[in-house]
Amino acid sequence: MSENGTQAENGAATEAVDRHDKVMCSITMAVDGFVAGPRQSLDNPLGERGELLHRWMFEQPEVNAAEIRAQTSAGAFVMGRNMFTSGRGAWDPAWRGWWGEEPPYHAPVFVLTHHPREPLIMQGGTTFNFVTDGIESALTQARAAANGRTVLVAGGASTVNQYLAAGLIDDLWLHITPMTLGSGERLFDGVDVQLQPVDARNTDLATHVRYRVLRQ
Repeated sequence: MSENGTQAENGAATEAVDRHDKVMCSITMAVDGFVAGPRQSLDNPLGERGELLHRWMFEQPEVNAAEIRAQTSAGAFVMGRNMFTSGRGAWDPAWRGWWGEEPPYHAPVFVLTHHPREPLIMQGGTTFNFVTDGIESALTQARAAANGRTVLVAGGASTVNQYLAAGLIDDLWLHITPMTLGSGERLFDGVDVQLQPVDARNTDLATHVRYRVLRQ
């Protein structure tokens, strides 16, 4: 790793990461692998102490500008229902997500669910589309909506693990915070995946490590 924290392993890995039409996951986790704390709820969507994971984004946005830009500039997003709401069962039609009337995505978002719901059009270009026929269907729809741009699998842990297990993620970008949560929603549970390091960069509140996901 060089002094500025960037190391390209080889040309092929760099090319795979820099493709515009790739499927990427960019997710923050504690050093013990948890991306959310225990006892998630409507009042505490990231679980106990889970909000501390994201200090790097909100307290030091300038220092982490490249990583934030990579998370917000995708052409379409995929997320699990638990990232959109902590509820289960039939939809509460009044629920419009955690982010207010103008979510930060500004692009189509495909939410995995077992319960149909009409698309939810928000301000700023975000439309939440609810997909009931699985992860591959959601990804196919997201690719079409992205129109050649990156598709970002946003979370949570269960959704990312499903996409990793299916071999559908090209580029995994981990933002590792110097803390532990002890329990909650954990990345890589039940997943056998081989990763090739592409680059890494350290800041005060997070270490950003980017991997190419190797096909097995």
